[in-house]
Amino acid sequence: MKASIKWLTFIALVVCSSVQAQQNDNPDVVTISDLSWTDESFLSQQRARIDRLARENLGSQIRGDKSDLSTLQRIIDRELVKKDDTITQQALGVVLGDVMLKDEQELTWKVYEDKVGRSRALCAMSVEECLFPVTMLSRRMRVGLKPDVKKVYVEALELIAESLPKLPYGEVREYKAY
Repeated sequence: MKASIKWLTFIALVVCSSVQAQQNDNPDVVTISDLSWTDESFLSQQRARIDRLARENLGSQIRGDKSDLSTLQRIIDRELVKKDDTITQQALGVVLGDVMLKDEQELTWKVYEDKVGRSRALCAMSVEECLFPVTMLSRRMRVGLKPDVKKVYVEALELIAESLPKLPYGEVREYKAY
């Protein structure tokens, strides 16, 4: 009897270890979690970075609404952020994400982890669909492009709209950048 219990325990451990190892080795595993205090602090610092840049160079501020899209565009058009300044480019993306969040309440800032790494993303609350506004502008700027902020904004929200809960009474989500 003791031998069979030991044998069953051994088999259970091997099976559990094998399942856990498969999960760890699976490159398709995605984890979405709430922001930590550190993440919240980082996003706040990024917002402050762009607010300071706008105040000093444009005489404007980040307001947390759609007017920020024009402010971001002015920053990009005036080349106030260098091509190799990834941190500030990504800070522009944080402000872009905040405007998206204001327009679409079904989204929330989350931490998205996959085989590539850890990212801050705007995720739909009910599904595992996410947008990555932090890099939406920086990826384009890094290669010398001047992205159309309003176009990026509208296209991103239209892309995720299919994954969001349906609106009552057959209403359709429409996103405008003004």
